[in-house]
Formats: sequence, structure tokens, C-alpha cells
Amino acid sequence: MLTHNQIWKGVDLLAARTGLTPSGLARRAGMDSTTFNVSKRTSPDGSRPRWPSTESIAKALDAVRVDFEEFAALATGASRTRSVPLIGFAQAGNDGFFDDAGFPVGQGWEEVVFPGVEDAHAYALEISGDSMVPVYRDGDRVVVAPGELPRRGDRIVVRTRDGEVMAKELVRFTEEGLELASLNPEYPGRSLKTAEISWMARIVWASQ
Repeated sequence: MLTHNQIWKGVDLLAARTGLTPSGLARRAGMDSTTFNVSKRTSPDGSRPRWPSTESIAKALDAVRVDFEEFAALATGASRTRSVPLIGFAQAGNDGFFDDAGFPVGQGWEEVVFPGVEDAHAYALEISGDSMVPVYRDGDRVVVAPGELPRRGDRIVVRTRDGEVMAKELVRFTEEGLELASLNPEYPGRSLKTAEISWMARIVWASQ
């Protein structure tokens, strides 16, 4: 059985793995932004622990597509780890580094270790520049899963056929193309036609 501290640790790690705060995780799950606040974790006088509801945990897990087994592993520190290749954003824009499905090709990549990454084709990208602040900053590393189909609200990495690589939030995904929201309010969103897209991959973990 998970302890009170483990449950809340799991919530914090669940948020962090996709670059969210606990408040951001609650909003992503369609709940009040204060649902997972630190102030909600004990009684007002601090004498009694408060637990998140089963429903709120279930909604959070569904929002970031994590099952309870993996959540429990995060909470207890027993999550599995694996090595994934690390690729720079500048490299990701060059031809020859990826196949048509967006999987990295070749050998000799530097590798980094991340927990809880199931996609056999997952790899890490190192963020460069400020176009993704405050969510991702220069030097942050994100793990992407090209084998997972993104859905509305997911953060994704997209490469255009012109070699532009960007991390955005998926607003709409249709046969005609994508509508993307910028992670940095100083940068505009984007609309891309299907013919303009080389590949896209869902962000499943962030190290900051």
C-alpha cells in the first residue's frame, strides 16, 4: 500500500515527467488548478494528512496516459530505467538523422538514462534556444516517443520537410494537418498542412 508521502511524491513526479507543475497537471486533467497544491496535502492546522481522491488520480493518469502500475513505480522509486539516444535540436533538423517514421538512424549517439520509457524507438532531444520557455529551457532534455499517436493537449516535437524542428502543444490533429499552440507566449502558434510535416513525436518525459 502506498503511503501518504509516496502518493504525493508520485503526483509531483507525474507532473514533472511531462514538464508540468502539479497545478498544470490538474488543469490538463480538467480539474481545478489547486487540486494537487501543497496546501491540500494536510489539514489547515497541519495535524492531519489529506489524500487526493481516487477520481483525481485516475483523471491525472488518463491525462498523461500513464497506468497505475507505472504511477506506483514512480511513487516508490522503483520505476524501470533505460538508455535512449540523445540528439540535439540542431541535429534533428538535418537530413539523414531520421527515417521516414521519425525514428533515429545510425549509431554512436550519446545516451542518457530516463525512467519509465516504454517505446522501443524513444530518444531524447536537448532543447536549445528560448522559443519554448518557460516550459522547456535551453539545455533541458525531453524524451519523445515516435511510436505513440499524439492527441489533443499533448506536447509534441514536429519536424517539417524544410528541416524546421519545434516543440508545441497539439491543439488539433486532422487529415489535413496540425494546429499547434506555442509553449512560449512570445512566439505564435502554427498551422501545418500534412504535406509540410516530416514527422512528429509525443513528449513523454522532461528532465529540467
